[in-house]
Amino acid sequence: MLHLDGETLAYGKTVVLSDVDFHLRPGERVVLLGRSGSGKSTLLNAAYARLVTQMPGNVALVPQENGLVPQLSVFHNTYMGRLDQHSAAYNLLNLIWPLASQRNRVDQVLQDVGLAGMARKPVVSLSGGQKQRTALARAIHRGGHILIGDEPVSAVDERHAAQLIQTLADRFETMLLALHDIALTRQIATRIVGIKNGRLIIDRPAAEVSDDALDALYHR
Repeated sequence: MLHLDGETLAYGKTVVLSDVDFHLRPGERVVLLGRSGSGKSTLLNAAYARLVTQMPGNVALVPQENGLVPQLSVFHNTYMGRLDQHSAAYNLLNLIWPLASQRNRVDQVLQDVGLAGMARKPVVSLSGGQKQRTALARAIHRGGHILIGDEPVSAVDERHAAQLIQTLADRFETMLLALHDIALTRQIATRIVGIKNGRLIIDRPAAEVSDDALDALYHR
């Protein structure tokens, strides 16, 4: 599905990761771990760019900053997950006067992420956790088999984060996520990739990665 072989990945002109050998197979749930600034987002962005080119329409994204339009409603931001799947005229109609079928579809997704009854609220009025749930709703509404997520549940509490991650796992066959929570990683990951000092130093099945090895990622 995705292969990076000995590649150098940069942010602008700054090299972030070197000699990257990374693959993503169908059905895997891969979690990237490492200190802030270690290169998790850089690897996610590279993976997303490749996958969306190779498999257009089959990849959903939850970016770190949510990527929402604050002035628009929760409904509109969620609906926008499928803009490229409809004609311009159909999209314009639903952005001005949503069809019942689209309202019902979005309402179901919002219920799944804990935003029932909030479809008409402008995103600018939401809390940080609600904004993140809206970004998750947009990704779920988009659908496809693959989810790329950059800290997709960082703004919600531990219990709800676990529920939302499971909701995502139930909807997407393959996931590539950057997380900061070890317990959450243990819950969901089939494979763990650890990043430190500009390199991928761990890349093994989750069951084979010790807590000591994970702890070492966060200490110099």
